[in-house]
Amino acid sequence: MASLPPPMSPLLLTLLSIIFLASPSAKAAQFSVLSYGAKPDGKTDSTKAFAAAWSQACASTGPATISVPKGSFSLRQVKFQGPCKNNAIMVRIDGTLVAPSNYGVLGSAQNWLIFEHVNGVTLSGGTLDGQGAGLWSCKNSGKGHCPKGATSLEFSNSKNIAITGLASLNSQMFHIVINGCQNVKLQGVKVSADGNSPNTDGIHVQSSTAVTILNSRIGTGDDCVSIGPGTSNLWIENVACGPGHGIR
Repeated sequence: MASLPPPMSPLLLTLLSIIFLASPSAKAAQFSVLSYGAKPDGKTDSTKAFAAAWSQACASTGPATISVPKGSFSLRQVKFQGPCKNNAIMVRIDGTLVAPSNYGVLGSAQNWLIFEHVNGVTLSGGTLDGQGAGLWSCKNSGKGHCPKGATSLEFSNSKNIAITGLASLNSQMFHIVINGCQNVKLQGVKVSADGNSPNTDGIHVQSSTAVTILNSRIGTGDDCVSIGPGTSNLWIENVACGPGHGIR
């Protein structure tokens, strides 16, 4: 009778697991914000749920997907911080993320949603509603004492980033900021704010290299695309601008 082969050593099993997780065919781990208590009712504060889903995805040693289903999710400031244990995180948004209607909640914060020190993050689909009209009215009234306002979405000190099919509405200040990043692609982005909304630049790029903006539509009260210092290798193609102050 043929003898059975000896069992694999723990070391060999570990090596095989690493090879499998590193392979392109490895299935991404799934993290739904609903599993962490988020409610798609537009009222329940889902900030902690989004932060918890990110924490789990960032800690995953293999590719990970954070899913945000249809519905409206109320969020205060959320920081998606790295570095992570993997370089392939997909944030798939099918619903709408809504900022607080009281501009004082975020008005003194620099940003609403920020990704810092991440590598290989893709943000796909969805709508960001900054609810900035109240702050615009304060600024346009000339009475002063208005907070500066928050950028809706920022990627800072990150690389290999993709933003596809995202819509940004009524940001308090800038809609999307790319700061200190390398290899960023924005495609199919839609930005919309009133033509009289102050300081609501559509996409602002600074201190970044290899940034591509394609097939997007931007209508806002300030620059459609603004280019800050330290920017190089920036490619902009097929971007419809208006209202707005152009690309500069």
